[in-house]
Amino acid sequence: MLTRAFLSKRAINLGSIKTLPKNSARTFVVMNKQGIQAGIRSVTAGAKIDFENSKSLTSLPFRFFSDLPPHVKLQMPSLSPTMEKGNLAKWCKKVGDQVEPGDILAEVETDKATVDFEMQEDGYVAKLLVEEGAQDIALGELVAILVEDEDDVAAFKDYKPESTSEASQAPVKEAAPSTPEPAQSTSSPAAPTQAATPTPAVTRKASGDRVIASPFARKLASEGGIDLSTIAGSGPGGRIVAADLDGASSAAQAFVSSAPASIAYEDIPVSQVRKVIAKRLSESKETIPHYYVTVDAEADKLLKLRSMLNTHSESKISVNDMIIKATSLASKKVPQTNSSWQGDFIRQYSNVDVSVAVSTPTGLITPIIKEANLKGLETISAEMKDLAARARENKLKLDEFQGGTISVSNLGMFGVSHFSAIINPPQACILAIGGSQQRVLPGDEEGKYRTANVISFTLSSDHRVVDGAEAAIWGQHFKKYIENPELMLL
Repeated sequence: MLTRAFLSKRAINLGSIKTLPKNSARTFVVMNKQGIQAGIRSVTAGAKIDFENSKSLTSLPFRFFSDLPPHVKLQMPSLSPTMEKGNLAKWCKKVGDQVEPGDILAEVETDKATVDFEMQEDGYVAKLLVEEGAQDIALGELVAILVEDEDDVAAFKDYKPESTSEASQAPVKEAAPSTPEPAQSTSSPAAPTQAATPTPAVTRKASGDRVIASPFARKLASEGGIDLSTIAGSGPGGRIVAADLDGASSAAQAFVSSAPASIAYEDIPVSQVRKVIAKRLSESKETIPHYYVTVDAEADKLLKLRSMLNTHSESKISVNDMIIKATSLASKKVPQTNSSWQGDFIRQYSNVDVSVAVSTPTGLITPIIKEANLKGLETISAEMKDLAARARENKLKLDEFQGGTISVSNLGMFGVSHFSAIINPPQACILAIGGSQQRVLPGDEEGKYRTANVISFTLSSDHRVVDGAEAAIWGQHFKKYIENPELMLL
């Protein structure tokens, strides 16, 4: 039974035409929109039409050919506060697939990480307007079409956004100045051009000047490919002799042997994450007045306590977990380090959310242990393992890596003794952690020595927010927690 039809003044697809009664001359009902010719401008909505072999009158929802079924335009969303463009890493649905709220339509590479484009509507995917892997898609740019009825999907097969009414809402880039295209050559493509090799400057005789040279010199020049007009003769009257060619030959050979070999290289595309890392850290070094305070702390007691706790804990506690806890407690003692510069004021945070640097295949990301000052070591350890694993799989939620009030970066596991880190704005501090080293230290008795595991910690601070004395006091508190780790359990 026909459930939908379209009214047309002329029919194109004759195989789909149903003829109306004689009093409806020049009017047809077609079975699909392919039977309607472009250019129809008006029709009486709600007209009652008799179908062939139909016993009743039916009121139809007429549409113009230029009209489309009800649909939702899906645009590139803002998936992070600083996002300006995104890359469409992967489509998770294809045309014709049904989607429901909560379904993942696509994976979008933002300025922070790869984030799921989660559906808020239900319906069917009618059109995907950007290719998988598309780069630098502006916010608000149309990426897909969603329809309510599966039967409407086919209507968007050849759909293209109109430049006037359906253009991206993002600002339009100015066109680059046009340059004339080079004339097309009809000859076969030339081989890749090698870098031009510079040649020594020479003084040539005028074209009309006669080159005077001995027969033997001419023979040597011919065999060696030497231009006699470039040689100054030492014989009588400027005559070129064989001895004059020895220097020219050796000089030419020396120049050829010293010519640099071509350098092999590969151009690596810059990901959206890498672009943002470059932009943010460059801005950090250019706009934040960094300074650095380094503290050495003995870690023997910390290592011993960790070993003891791990005999009773299901989640194996790491040295980094204990450093996160010590960082949060020291920051509560010196709240200036748990603050951010806001231009007209300094914002000081009540709890300490520690951003922890994690290396992933796509770049650096900083998942957050929220309210670390209120959590126990076992909880911090379990959360950190979960966050780090999902960070490497690009499965973090936005609120799990955006924010934070102070950062921690640990390179000790790579054998690094100490280093300085770049502040992660708008935070005021970041702690850089080196590896544990055995050192010889003065003993309790005069003339006696002992060995201890020592870790170097460097706090990078924003001098607009944290003064040097405050950073030094923070270092004292932090060292106390590392050297007396039982205090972290109180």
